[in-house]
Amino acid sequence: MIDVWAPRAGRVRMRRTDPSAGGDVELAEAGDGWWRADVALADGERYGFVLDDGELRPDPRSRRQPDGVHAASAHVDPASFTWTDDSWTGRQLAGGIVYELHIGTFTREGTLDAAAARLGHLVDIGVTHVELLPVNGVNGTHNWGYDGVLWYTVHEAYGGPAAYARFVDAAHAAGLAVVQDVVYNHLGPSGNYLPEFGPYLREGSRNTWGDSIDLDEPAVRSFIIENALMWLRDYHVDGLRLDAVHALHDEQPVHILRELAEASDALSAHLGRPLTLIAESDMNDPTLILPREAGGYGLGAQWSDDWHHAVHVALTGETAGYYADFASPDALPKVWTAGFFHDGTHSSFRGREHGHPMPAEVPTWRLVTFAQDHDQIGNRAAGDRLTASLSPDRLAVAAVLTLTAPGTPMLFMGEEWGASTPWQFFTSHPEEWLGEAVRAGRTEEFARMGWDESVVPDPQDPATFERSRLRWEEVNTGDHGRLLDLYRRLARLRRSRPELTDPASFRLAAQTEDPDAAPDARRFVLRRGGVAVLVNLSAQPWDVPLDQEEDEVLLATLPARTADGVVTVAPDSAVVVGPV
Repeated sequence: MIDVWAPRAGRVRMRRTDPSAGGDVELAEAGDGWWRADVALADGERYGFVLDDGELRPDPRSRRQPDGVHAASAHVDPASFTWTDDSWTGRQLAGGIVYELHIGTFTREGTLDAAAARLGHLVDIGVTHVELLPVNGVNGTHNWGYDGVLWYTVHEAYGGPAAYARFVDAAHAAGLAVVQDVVYNHLGPSGNYLPEFGPYLREGSRNTWGDSIDLDEPAVRSFIIENALMWLRDYHVDGLRLDAVHALHDEQPVHILRELAEASDALSAHLGRPLTLIAESDMNDPTLILPREAGGYGLGAQWSDDWHHAVHVALTGETAGYYADFASPDALPKVWTAGFFHDGTHSSFRGREHGHPMPAEVPTWRLVTFAQDHDQIGNRAAGDRLTASLSPDRLAVAAVLTLTAPGTPMLFMGEEWGASTPWQFFTSHPEEWLGEAVRAGRTEEFARMGWDESVVPDPQDPATFERSRLRWEEVNTGDHGRLLDLYRRLARLRRSRPELTDPASFRLAAQTEDPDAAPDARRFVLRRGGVAVLVNLSAQPWDVPLDQEEDEVLLATLPARTADGVVTVAPDSAVVVGPV
């Protein structure tokens, strides 16, 4: 049986691209905009739909596009892959470490198979969850992934669906859970034929990236929910990162996020392994992660931009744009203890009050915290990592803050060794007009923000993509190798000290120390139960009394001297102390 939702068509035919396989197959109306025909396709067989007397279009639910998003689909039989992960029971997000990567730039080859060959590196540094940027079909050869137009596909340049299954299977064999980044708030600009089939987009309603998805249409909601279940069920994925959920315009009585959470939880119960939905949101609204019985949507976790902003400002001193509100030394302690910085406070960047308080009962691991990610690097004018502006000593402090803080820590690929490569915004749109529009829009965006637009790389220049590829040859050399070793030691410390994964530690105290320090000093004592993280971002050594006689230095980024119940924290360093 083959079917397609095409309420805008008066006639629908399925066409095989191989003429020897037979002529067009007429689909019959089945009600509610659906068309169906009793026909079977062989695995790999090419086909598409013809609406009325139009051109051949890919299947909206195509799982493979061998010749790109404008060409025919290839049928994929989900049972064609032989899985070896029968013993995989999944991983809870609580206590985990997430590693975000982009398949196209993680390795020189830029494929799923090449990425799978590097999974041992992630295990070695203590990662538990590997999160892939979107892998959907996009026009062109390379893209961040957020221009996807066929949500059910796996980009052919990455290896297609078979390579994706091999990657997940290999990850599970290595003990790693897989989280897939999915985009349900917009469709890309090239190869988007869905509006020819039906009202997938809401006319007159736009978000940052284009027309909003029409969530008033039941079939569109089902299209999204079934897509989510496909990754979790057919590809054995362990979780989904839901892109920019604040751009989901939903006026229905039950929000689409709640429906997704309910469907995911039901599938989790059936499969007998944990499945996690993680929202990206700038709303600072705990409704996303509160249990449904408490009036929330019941998602597993959400990203915390506030944590990133507080850490970034403390480390770099940058206070332009949305960083302005995080200039106070109180910003870092507040996100450490309260989860959100903006919890109903005034946001100067937005020009209004923003956010809601985080209930103390919410477990800390439900916030995914990070010092770097693809957006916060790639949406800078030059796509520069912290490596470009911080000394090795401050990069080490960033590592300590990331892996000792409340929340579920996330690393962005290469962060663990201070990768020298930038992460820049790149596209490969074949259409000249679209490439020019992307160039102009990118320049205009940074001009509006007051950034130097002259340093904005051309997204369409292949060199922009090439510069963003990781250089694995630097991983164990010099300062890179020393930083990588620190991340390994921090991950071991995190596993060995229950305080560092305590889900209730938002309720524990933190304080800014040394009130007599110079105004430009940045000195913090940040507590996790009996463990204290001492951060000295000033230019002078800092003497800190130990809380208890049995306290000792558990880890230090630079040599720390302890004498007479006092630990001396060197400039631009961090020390973790606690009872042995």
